[in-house]
Amino acid sequence: MTTKELKSKSINYRKKILQYIVGANAGHTGGSLSCTDILNVLYNKVLNVSPENFTSPDRDRYIQSKGHCVEALFVVLADKGFFSEEDLNTLCKYKSHYIGHPTKKVKGIEQNTGALGHGLPIATGVALAGKMDKKDYKVYTLLGDGELPEGSNWEAALSAAQYKLDNLCAIVDKNGLQITASTKDVCNTDPLDKKWEAFGWAVKEVNGNDVEELIAAFNSLPFEKGKPSVIIANTVKGKGVSYMENQLKWHHGVPNKEQYELAQKELDESFLTL
Repeated sequence: MTTKELKSKSINYRKKILQYIVGANAGHTGGSLSCTDILNVLYNKVLNVSPENFTSPDRDRYIQSKGHCVEALFVVLADKGFFSEEDLNTLCKYKSHYIGHPTKKVKGIEQNTGALGHGLPIATGVALAGKMDKKDYKVYTLLGDGELPEGSNWEAALSAAQYKLDNLCAIVDKNGLQITASTKDVCNTDPLDKKWEAFGWAVKEVNGNDVEELIAAFNSLPFEKGKPSVIIANTVKGKGVSYMENQLKWHHGVPNKEQYELAQKELDESFLTL
């Protein structure tokens, strides 16, 4: 898949994310749009995982720690054929498995997540198991910058470095906003690169909404042999929709009819600049 094709796919993913959030009248809009390019590159360029090999012990593992942004993950999994996209019409509806956080009842989901700070500890355990079993699979986990103050993240970070888990890659979707305010105002974790380095990780910082920078970072894993890797992906919350970008209220806002039509129009127009 070419870079242009990937960029086009990101636009289509964003259009569908908004479509299903509006249909459900619920969803974490801004964060789903900020991490779209990361999921796009992971599933279309990086991960050795598919509907056909999902039960194989040799598959790569992806665990979405920022589980509240599951709408983006659902859209990507549907595109990869894990389930019919029509299933997403039941998002957040009575008795649907397609709820507001990842659940293993949905094919393609590795772990139930959503309680913040759980994804990295799980991923660390899975990566350690891979080392112990002498498996070649890789483990990836996506964290939100707003969940980093959770202490379980840093216990896991210490353990991953202690056991030299260079088969583990954490990605931080650093969009700078969380539910109540900016991350700096709630609990400042900057400078992130120095903190991760101090915990024994190899670090790269990229534009998390640039597919080329993301591909280059993933292609260079592990960043240092014998160390877990972390990609600090600087993103824009609400990416792709002008009135949503960097706006706190779109953490879980649902567009009304006029806002939805404007968002789709802007995204359609962005195809012209590819």
